[in-house]
Amino acid sequence: MKFTQYYLDCLSQASYLIGDETTGRAVVVDPRRDVDEYVRDAAAAGLTIELVVETHFHADFLSGHLELAEATGAEIGYSSIATPEFATRPLEDGERLVLGDVVLEFLHTPGHTPESLSVVVWEHADDDEPYGVLTGDTLFIGDVGRPDLLASIGFTKEELADKLYDSLHGKLMTLPDSTRVYPGHGAGSACGKNLSTDTWSTIGVQRETNYALRAGSKQEFFDLVTEGQPPAPSYFVFDAILNRKDRELLDETAMPTALDLAAFDRLVADGALVVDGRDPEDFARGHLAGSINVGLNGRYAEFAGSIVPSDVDIVLVADDGFELEAKNRLARIGFDRVVGFLQHPLAVMADNPGRVRQASRLTAMEFDGRRDQIEGLQLVDIRNPGEVALGTIDGAVDIAVGQLPTRLGELDPSAPTVVYCAGGYRSSVAASLLRQAGFEDVSDILGGYGAWIDAQPAVV
Repeated sequence: MKFTQYYLDCLSQASYLIGDETTGRAVVVDPRRDVDEYVRDAAAAGLTIELVVETHFHADFLSGHLELAEATGAEIGYSSIATPEFATRPLEDGERLVLGDVVLEFLHTPGHTPESLSVVVWEHADDDEPYGVLTGDTLFIGDVGRPDLLASIGFTKEELADKLYDSLHGKLMTLPDSTRVYPGHGAGSACGKNLSTDTWSTIGVQRETNYALRAGSKQEFFDLVTEGQPPAPSYFVFDAILNRKDRELLDETAMPTALDLAAFDRLVADGALVVDGRDPEDFARGHLAGSINVGLNGRYAEFAGSIVPSDVDIVLVADDGFELEAKNRLARIGFDRVVGFLQHPLAVMADNPGRVRQASRLTAMEFDGRRDQIEGLQLVDIRNPGEVALGTIDGAVDIAVGQLPTRLGELDPSAPTVVYCAGGYRSSVAASLLRQAGFEDVSDILGGYGAWIDAQPAVV
């Protein structure tokens, strides 16, 4: 058996290539949208990808089923109750696919979504116990899938939580303890609140350690899994719908259009947003007025998707040589309206100093030393509710960064404003968004809440 897990850190997303080396037949599960790596790896191993399996209609990324089917001629498989707008192979509950020695068994495990399924992997058809199970977003390491993400498009979280409980205890927990668990996501994903940094585990370990699996009743389970969930990024509904559709394919090799300053200005005048992918430190030293900072070295697509509308054109600013990466990472969440990138941005800023702005960033000690002197200070904690519950700075207003675009009206754009997160990445995103929205005086705290805690005097 050929079994490969692909883990995409920036989206905390896992996909899988499973093949039978005796027959050369292979399946890919939950591929990301830029699919060349799967095609290359399969060819190098002498495998032919004949089926692309989606465990559900994903909300947190735009999957690569259409791209991979186009590249390989493979069929696309979904649960038999799924209703996509393109041709698929319906996978029935309990159906087995024999690749050779390797056998895949499909289990309907609704709950995170109605059409969710899991894939049990048997290395040999006559093995006493399966090799593993790909659980999609039904079971994570340390957590289970959220039942609340589809509440806005026709399903209540109570209905889905009831199905999720049954899928976990009636299907997945009936597998042997030795069965390896390979989830669709890991720590950092907004698809759960307690995901582990581990990328695999076993059914037995999860049975003993996963808080959600230890609930004594459906009501306790519901209360546990719905409490303290991070706000879903605004693009989740957009992707959940788009993953059902027959859409345009990504060409991951196609560079976005190079723009000189005049062309850049025309696009911005027509409504394009400028997304600057440089590190927060570089952005703070100098950026073009009106730019929003989402650093490529962080969770770029997730936070761009949280604050940039899905229906606007995007102009990129990036370090030279990273323009294609920026375009493709936005494409992973279906943000295809990248209309170009500014050529040689540092040279442009050097030649046009009147258009350059610097971002105010305060150390924790500077903030503490000045906060009482700033009349009308507006302090904004842009972390998620679970983080805020563990501690916050007195006087802060809690607005998670992904909620800022819809909650700007709760803040005073004329007030001196300081924002902070856990470490400084998200606060640069939030501060730049506020400036772009017309806030007059915005700073963020270097090192975030962690640095502020470290700067407090020790209590004797």
